[in-house]
Amino acid sequence: MKATVHHSRRLLATALLAALSAPAAAQAPDKLSIVVFGAPSLGAFMPPIIKAKKFDAANRLDIDFAERTPDAYTAQFNSGEFKLGGSAALLTVGLADIRGVKVKYLFNLFDLWGAVVTSRPDIKTLKDLEGKQLAAAKATTNYVMFEFFAKKSGVDVSKIEVVNTATPGLIGYALADRADAIQIWEPAYTLLRSKKPDIRNLDQRTEVSWKQYGGGDFIPYLGVAAHTDWIEQNQAIIPRLYATYQQAADWIKANASGPVIVWNYGGGTLPLDKVSAFYVPRCLAVLGLPPELAETANGN
Repeated sequence: MKATVHHSRRLLATALLAALSAPAAAQAPDKLSIVVFGAPSLGAFMPPIIKAKKFDAANRLDIDFAERTPDAYTAQFNSGEFKLGGSAALLTVGLADIRGVKVKYLFNLFDLWGAVVTSRPDIKTLKDLEGKQLAAAKATTNYVMFEFFAKKSGVDVSKIEVVNTATPGLIGYALADRADAIQIWEPAYTLLRSKKPDIRNLDQRTEVSWKQYGGGDFIPYLGVAAHTDWIEQNQAIIPRLYATYQQAADWIKANASGPVIVWNYGGGTLPLDKVSAFYVPRCLAVLGLPPELAETANGN
């Protein structure tokens, strides 16, 4: 009996030592739910990479990315149904704060870039949109910024007939030529150009207008935000969440020149080395993608 007791004690001691010496990675991951815009959108750009490469798991996180339309995103994030938002624009976070919603911008992912595209030969400038029909996702910050720059260019936006649609519907409007022009941004813009390369991008004078108004060269645009009560309760998680996105960005940088498929939005797939020239220097500059990628991607 003594031998059996001693043997059991040794087994118990061994098990305790193994448990105490187990690496942190063996601990159960922290589960997070992050609401993002549905694809194609900037907010939906990095989540597939994070999940496919398991960057969340590498940082002891288990992230569920929930896709929503812009209207639903705003309602469900502001209400607190989702404590974390991965399609957080500085403008919407600021407006939420003004309205008493206690949220904060955690970190930036993308700088602002948007486009107004058309196939109509009689539309050559933004001013020509007056009296015409524009398809747009009005609930988005990108559209609000379009209105801002259009007004700076002397356009009477009240004379534009805006057809409001969810972000995924913008490509369909452009392909079917159902509106005179479409207000769009990445990655939908690149997907559209891959299917309709002759579509034209109207000059919004964004850089000149912003330089005059804000004095800067770029506009921080979209990132990750959280409710302040969640931030207070999860201080230790935030660095790991940032590291998750940073590792995804590093992976993008390392694979930018290879035929890596990162988009598959029903409208076809697009390799990372065919990203548009507009996307690289503006939207992905914060991720450090090489400028030379713009030269090989131009026109695709």
